[in-house]
Amino acid sequence: MDRGADPKTDFSRKITLVVYGDLASKVVTDSRRAYSSKLVGADISRNDGQHVCVVDADGFSKLLKRRPAPCLKLRRSGGGRVRPVAAAPTADEVLGGPLQVRRPGRRSSAQLTLDLSHLDKATSAHEATVSALLVHLSGRGVEVRTHAPGAPAFDAGWSRGTDVFIAGVKSLTGAREDQQIRLGIGQVLDYAHQLRTAHPGRRLHPVLVLEKRPVDPRWSSLARSAGIRLTWAPGFPDV
Repeated sequence: MDRGADPKTDFSRKITLVVYGDLASKVVTDSRRAYSSKLVGADISRNDGQHVCVVDADGFSKLLKRRPAPCLKLRRSGGGRVRPVAAAPTADEVLGGPLQVRRPGRRSSAQLTLDLSHLDKATSAHEATVSALLVHLSGRGVEVRTHAPGAPAFDAGWSRGTDVFIAGVKSLTGAREDQQIRLGIGQVLDYAHQLRTAHPGRRLHPVLVLEKRPVDPRWSSLARSAGIRLTWAPGFPDV
């Protein structure tokens, strides 16, 4: 195959990946666990210390796109069918690589130049807040990461155990506070909705990070009522 794989129709010790399909019409070779012959081979190899990855069609599609795919556990289901189950979802389904703070001020010539000093100042404040959040969490042993391929483009993400936090960052410099916060609330709610729909088993927590403490204290109670953690530089409370 053009990706360097060597496909096999029979199971052997050389097999490292099994693509699992519908086994309803397959011949069962293990009466106790009702596994098909290839899954029996994969299970034996795993028990012998040689891990064989088992993926479904969706997982195989992800591998072809050079994206990580969950390895399936092997279990017996009712009705004499084999239904390997997905391992517990990992943060890698949502989070991508380490977060890199961008350098502000670079814009294409095609962009409008109505007030570049104002726009660049807002962008600098945004990236300074992202950088401060990165330092704050890194100092507590938390790795801050970007979004995974195909996930919504949130500004920063991190995990604690099985909990995943996705953050939108909003600067308040030179902007109307209420407009920026309303925009931020809508964005993080949208990110959370998309990710919960795609990963229903994942415990997701939307976070809105502000450049500084908002003047109006009502935003904290509003965010809390919407299930959002509201925090701000430089201390980042509740994060």
